[in-house]
Amino acid sequence: MAHKKDFYDVLGVTRSAGEDEIKSAYRKAALKYHPDRNPADKPHAEEKFREATEAYSILSDPQKRAAYDRFGMAGVRGGGFEQTGFDRSIFEEFSDIFGDFFGVEDLFGGGSPRGGRRRTRAHRGSDLRYDMTLSFEEAANGMQTKIKIPRTELCDSCKGTGAKQGTSAIACQTCGGHGQVHYQQGFFTITRTCPSCQGAGQIVREPCKACQGDGRVERERTLEIRIPPGVDSQTRLRITGEGEQGINGGPPGDLYVILEVREHPFFERRNSDLYCTIPVNFAQAALGAEISVPTLAGEENLHIPEGTQTSSIFRLKGKGLPDPNSGTKGDLYVNIRVVTPAKLTREQKRLLQELGQSLPEESRPAQRNSSIFEKVKDIFG
Repeated sequence: MAHKKDFYDVLGVTRSAGEDEIKSAYRKAALKYHPDRNPADKPHAEEKFREATEAYSILSDPQKRAAYDRFGMAGVRGGGFEQTGFDRSIFEEFSDIFGDFFGVEDLFGGGSPRGGRRRTRAHRGSDLRYDMTLSFEEAANGMQTKIKIPRTELCDSCKGTGAKQGTSAIACQTCGGHGQVHYQQGFFTITRTCPSCQGAGQIVREPCKACQGDGRVERERTLEIRIPPGVDSQTRLRITGEGEQGINGGPPGDLYVILEVREHPFFERRNSDLYCTIPVNFAQAALGAEISVPTLAGEENLHIPEGTQTSSIFRLKGKGLPDPNSGTKGDLYVNIRVVTPAKLTREQKRLLQELGQSLPEESRPAQRNSSIFEKVKDIFG
């Protein structure tokens, strides 16, 4: 038997290399020497690939590595490729590499015993998405509505078999009903999904005319759904089992309704709370007043105390939106904006002037010789 290379030299690492370093070195070697990547020099690449994989199988196992470090090949003889072949766990560990070429399950036959009939796999149906736009009021109050969904369903004529009534599918001659075919590639035995039956193991000779042999047909279904109160944009409602029909007896997928809520012209929404701005005149702000505030449920009275300033905020508890999960209502926050009149009559001007003269000094407009300007001069020199 030819003398084997040192496993550390094969992977290009030192004898003190850690687990991660060894793993990284093998990954690079496997990608570099994989036979599918070296079609022009496949025999040499296969040999290098075999050496790297054998080296990794020893050095990645603490017990085998310890025996190899102490006794060399004599310590691991019988545990390499000469007698036992490749360790399947290596290919599973590096499935991201081998999956690019032929897939781990294809490489090892997908778990089906050679020669046994492959069981037709059931597949879950695909999920569906439906985008729905609501007005602000509809989102706030919730609603019952109907939507039309195009989707695939089992064919009523063939009950999903794809075969014409009175007939049935026959075993695929290409794979003998196994659903898989085997190829020899260098030192690999590769198992692939049968191209004739697509892995089903059966062929429909006389397809159903209603579904053209697919077993499913396109239909438009009308569904009644409930929108809970308080939903917001990007809320996702899941309707279980209303997606695409499954294949080979698999369960159906789900329907996801994605909501988009239009903005309100008056209210600003922040989660379940609402915000609005209410203008008041100077007299109302100065003297205090009862004002009417619009809410989603109608108008509400709000008392603002005398001396209210612009940007003062008052809360109306429970006048916001309901939380779609808990049902608890948010609050309505009212921002007060004092409006200064743009035009005044002569009499109004006179009254305001008299008011201005009667106000305390700190409430009068600042004069050039006022204490405010004196303080500013002191600050800025």
